[in-house]
Amino acid sequence: MKEKLRQFMYGRYGSDNLSRFILVLALIAIILFYIFKILILYYVGLVLLILNILRTMSRNHSARYRENEAYLRIRNGFTGFWKNLFSGKSSSGAADKTHRIYKCPSCGQKVRVPRGKGRIAITCPKCRTSFVKRT
Repeated sequence: MKEKLRQFMYGRYGSDNLSRFILVLALIAIILFYIFKILILYYVGLVLLILNILRTMSRNHSARYRENEAYLRIRNGFTGFWKNLFSGKSSSGAADKTHRIYKCPSCGQKVRVPRGKGRIAITCPKCRTSFVKRT
């Protein structure tokens, strides 16, 4: 039986992060239908289940891969925002305990330099302007 399933799924896309997310949404919609008896939730859950099955059985790997990558970019944008919000880090930079970030006064390029080196001359990698800052 396991071999027959393997042969059936050969060449098909299978499950990915987006498929699992759609499946969870479908199950939530169906559970909410049973709790609140709102018919539209049942149909939404059913459509999402059908969409999930179609994505899983698809043989168009490139399209499904692009869809999953777009989903992951959106998800990582949300999760990255919340992680930065609760960890106290700014969303703009990679400044941490060992480095500081300065902006070039000429072109605005961000330059990452190590902390604790005193006054140093920083050379912008983009426009080659030198400026002195205290780390």
